[in-house]
Amino acid sequence: MEKPEIVRQSFLRQAQSCDDLGSPFTARLCKLAAARLEDDTAVGKYVLRWTGDPAGTGDALALRLAGSLHALVLSGRAPSLAAAYPPHTIDDDALWAACEAAFREHEGFILERLKSAPQTNEVRRSAALLPGFLTIAALTGKPLVLSEIGVSAGLNLQWDRYRYRLGNSLWGPDSTVVLEPDWQGDAPPAADLSVLDRAGCDLNPLDPSAAADRLRLESYIWADQKDRLERIRNALEIARSNSLTVERADAIDWLRRRLASRFRGAVHVIYHTIAWQYLSDALKEEGETLIRKAGREASNDAPIARLQLEADGKPDGAALTLEIWPSGERQEIGRADFHGRWIKWQGWAGL
Repeated sequence: MEKPEIVRQSFLRQAQSCDDLGSPFTARLCKLAAARLEDDTAVGKYVLRWTGDPAGTGDALALRLAGSLHALVLSGRAPSLAAAYPPHTIDDDALWAACEAAFREHEGFILERLKSAPQTNEVRRSAALLPGFLTIAALTGKPLVLSEIGVSAGLNLQWDRYRYRLGNSLWGPDSTVVLEPDWQGDAPPAADLSVLDRAGCDLNPLDPSAAADRLRLESYIWADQKDRLERIRNALEIARSNSLTVERADAIDWLRRRLASRFRGAVHVIYHTIAWQYLSDALKEEGETLIRKAGREASNDAPIARLQLEADGKPDGAALTLEIWPSGERQEIGRADFHGRWIKWQGWAGL
């Protein structure tokens, strides 16, 4: 298959994912690009001759292009393109004409943005994490030390600053971020839950106080999902007001340093959401080895837990799994939508 056709197919697959995740506009945009993008502009040529892997599990090329266009809309750089975006409704010909005009008028901006991988920080994933943290607290009876891998701007590192409704259960402080996923299953366990320390790393961390970084995060929110835009803006403001910072570091190097510390009287929780899959196989194995070693050295006074929400190849969202040491027991405690829209809670057997 020729490269342009590979690229077009990747856009069509992304369109299906956008439809499945509730963004008909982004799906439509991807379908139009798959059908109509040509190499008569510098942007079209660059995209159709992409030298890497354009797939969503690779370079996520379709999302790079969609994010570049959305950034133009959000920044006010392209009023004519904004007039073609939600909440406005226009036909396919007019929408694509606006996109092609943006390719020409803002060529440099788009080409530069296409060089960077999409960065998201889906706040609703915290609604899947919270019952996991409650389970850890119920099992150990200890406060939490948090270590998150691949945190972007760290918005899911401050999950305890949000308000939740999980079925009939309410948790959390009054907050401008309220998470109310479609909850299936019994109530999560009740437990005293407190955070002693929190830290996170990312190869390219984003600063909630920097306008350019806020724009980058917002641009990768799909343009017809206004609730997600409002939610991330509120979460960014909470992070800014709390001076939340993220360390710029390689995940495995950072994990090695973080696991070298022992936190007596607390449970050290290593966690990640839709991040582990982006590590190479070699780095994954190195990370697993580090975590297993730390687990073997854990004690009842200084337990270790690993909480993860990651794809497992099954069609029903992502798996929420929990491992805890010194016992070394591992269970799937639920499943969740990749954007946190729904949670199917199973819970920890025996709790």
